[in-house]
Amino acid sequence: MRIGIDVGGTHTDAVILQGDNVLASTKALTSADVISGITRALDVILKDSGVSQAEIETVMIGTTQFTNAIIERRELSQVAAVRIGLPSGNGLPPMLDWPQDLKDALDSETYMLHGGYLYDGWSMADIDDSEVEGMIQSMLKSGVKNIAIASAFSPINARPEKQVASKILEAIPDAKITLSHSFGRLGLMERENAAILNTTLLPFADRVVSSFLGALEKRQLHCPVYISQNDGTLMSADFVRAYPALTFASGPTNSLRGAYMLTGLKDAIVVDIGGTTSDIGVLQNGFPRESNVIIKIGGVRTNFRMPDILAIGLGGGSIVSGDGTSIGPQSVGHRLVTEGLVFGGETLTTTDILVASGNAAIGDKSKIAHICPDIIRNAQATLHAMLDSNIDMMKPGGKSMPVILVGGGAVLVTDGLQAASNIHRPEHAGVANAIGAAIAQIGGEAEQMVSYRNLPRGDAIKQVTQIAVQRAIDAGADATTLRTVDIEETPVPYMDDSSTCIRIKVIGELAPSVTESANKHSEALA
Repeated sequence: MRIGIDVGGTHTDAVILQGDNVLASTKALTSADVISGITRALDVILKDSGVSQAEIETVMIGTTQFTNAIIERRELSQVAAVRIGLPSGNGLPPMLDWPQDLKDALDSETYMLHGGYLYDGWSMADIDDSEVEGMIQSMLKSGVKNIAIASAFSPINARPEKQVASKILEAIPDAKITLSHSFGRLGLMERENAAILNTTLLPFADRVVSSFLGALEKRQLHCPVYISQNDGTLMSADFVRAYPALTFASGPTNSLRGAYMLTGLKDAIVVDIGGTTSDIGVLQNGFPRESNVIIKIGGVRTNFRMPDILAIGLGGGSIVSGDGTSIGPQSVGHRLVTEGLVFGGETLTTTDILVASGNAAIGDKSKIAHICPDIIRNAQATLHAMLDSNIDMMKPGGKSMPVILVGGGAVLVTDGLQAASNIHRPEHAGVANAIGAAIAQIGGEAEQMVSYRNLPRGDAIKQVTQIAVQRAIDAGADATTLRTVDIEETPVPYMDDSSTCIRIKVIGELAPSVTESANKHSEALA
């Protein structure tokens, strides 16, 4: 049996799954200390299901804590950003286009060093030991302990990053270091940005993961714990301590994966309607379609693998105009239970329209008796038109597809949707995000630029696959179950005709234990 938990900004959702069967589910308010919110949710599902703690094999947790920290500019630590790439790149220093308030929150230091390699493996410059020593002395003086290191084309040759990191650790043994090649993508500035964001979250990640583990310990759950990441797969709790930024956008991803499990539809549009926004995504072969554009997190360009999600200002707390012809993007959010008309407030929301239409019994219906039928009809038409137009924007090739409605606000859709070939409203849709966390597998991804003139295609794919496999094993996968689910080969323009960027993704089942997984991997290599 598995427990899936999704810790959101407002609610903490939890489910117990036995196979594909949901034995119990609940929503609890997320607490400031995280622990009490999780323990309340655990208490409910363990009691309702009658399952004992000893029967739980694994716990999977999805969280928006790290995304929210970046967006809200809180819980961020001082960072030293080290760029290895001189003499090139001097005109574009690290964090050049970052929002000023985020740069201020990080209180960052930046260092530019000689070194790095070109895409074809040629050295740009040798590492200058005196430069490195001067940088380390500056770090010792300032006391900075969180360090991000990015080198030109490090996914192809990571030696400069590892070399500089080794020297730093000799002088600052307790330094927390992120090496940008760990994120795998080639673009220097986006990869560097990702490493810096990850680094500023490292101390917070220690506290959050400890809170998660503490909550489970309080309920005597001693099974393995995993955290969901933004491609629909899982990481071990210890892995998250090193790579918290890989959880960005895991919430919408979990909702899409949960929608897949609840319906069995591998290809569909998923609309996750919450209190403030609706997230619209696409399932392709059971996994979220990835975005092919640069993703900004808190105003910063990154190269994370992210689901292709269209977020619109439509949710259960969205504010409706007086005539019903306009909805959102403003929302009362979690204040719906005090500000919505049916709860005695003074703000007309989509939830009030739902109750006034007779499609739900929420709050005090007498509070919205004065709303005229024309306003109700206008608001309902506006809501459905908003969803139709945005679903149309997300359709692959414009083809008609089924639509799966999930999230607590899915009840707002009372009529059909013209953009959908058919609509699915699965049971337990309100906790689809927690279900998505509970069914996730372990994944690994790697990307490298190669020349088929120097390395045959088969050998190149094998080489990149081995890197992806090792990353999956490091994240907690059972090596014997790993399989390749995506191979992407992109010819590189303006370079040698045989220059190709290879990206490979592998997925496997959870390892029974770290030791057993390591033994199996050793046997497989032998």
